Amino acid sequence: MPFQFDLPQTIPVFPLPKALLLPRARLPLHIFEPRYLAMIEDVMKTPERLIGMIQPLGQDRLHKVGCAGRLTQFSETEDGRYMVTLTGINRFHVVSEQSGFAPYRRVDVDWSHYIDDRKPTETDKTFDRDAFFELLERYLSGRGMSTDWETLNEAEDELLINSLAMMLNFESEEKQALLETPTLKSRRETLTTLIEFSLHSSLSEDVLQ
Repeated sequence: MPFQFDLPQTIPVFPLPKALLLPRARLPLHIFEPRYLAMIEDVMKTPERLIGMIQPLGQDRLHKVGCAGRLTQFSETEDGRYMVTLTGINRFHVVSEQSGFAPYRRVDVDWSHYIDDRKPTETDKTFDRDAFFELLERYLSGRGMSTDWETLNEAEDELLINSLAMMLNFESEEKQALLETPTLKSRRETLTTLIEFSLHSSLSEDVLQ
């Protein structure tokens, strides 16, 4: 991992439904709300440049697990919006939420549950790509979607699985389940289960109609 710095105890968080960030993956964001514009400006003044992506839980609460990303790309539009990219660094557990005068939310975090997140790229030695791609093709075609299969075939296990986990249109709780999986293998298994469940649900709906 190219980023070498101490992880801070307190980080700002960006609660965004269905937005999933995973270690070593990249998440582009379009920032336009004043409170999050202020957050980006403050984060850029810190050596770590970390923002915690986290799923909201109801109206005011947050899930207990999120993933911190380092702000690695930044551009500003003519009308003052920010286009940024976060690169996933480490997942965290929320210990408590800070009170204060910042317009955005800040939390105290515990990194120790996910100490392996900053290790090199994971692999999945039991990954049957042929079977997975067959399942994925059924899922995408059933939704009228297409993809660059050549690029998918060339992608390493971690990039492939994490990119699909982040991009596919699952519900917030399903995204949270993908986030909290301890290993790449378990994330791939969870992803496969979610795709299969979605296919079965679609088939059941067609039968009822």
